[in-house]
Amino acid sequence: MAGKTFHCTAVTPEGTVLDTDAVSAVFPAYDGEKGVLPNHAPLLTKLGIGVLRVSAAGGDKHEIYVDGGFAQIADNKLTLLTEKAMPVEELSANDVDGLWKEARSQGGVSDEDVETRDRAYQRARVRQRLTRGG
Repeated sequence: MAGKTFHCTAVTPEGTVLDTDAVSAVFPAYDGEKGVLPNHAPLLTKLGIGVLRVSAAGGDKHEIYVDGGFAQIADNKLTLLTEKAMPVEELSANDVDGLWKEARSQGGVSDEDVETRDRAYQRARVRQRLTRGG
């Protein structure tokens, strides 16, 4: 399948979460979703919070929750470096309540405080949507 695939890897500080040859991928960038096909032009972008969706070369589908970081496309390889990543099926609805509490507890009025609070609410909204199926 040379020329019809690219390599896709998602890595956290704990280790590699996904390492596969893919025919397509969509990931959450800070400014919206980005799609990747084989032979994509080089790109470096900041990740947002959301789902990496990969169609693997063998027909498998992967959905990985990612929470910030960076994505790089170069030499027919997509690499995501993120603080947190896990298969969507491993997300727990029980964790969502804790995320909402964490978001509500964020105080302060500085720009940094507001950004931290906004990311906490976004994290809770995305995880809630994913654990409730849509």
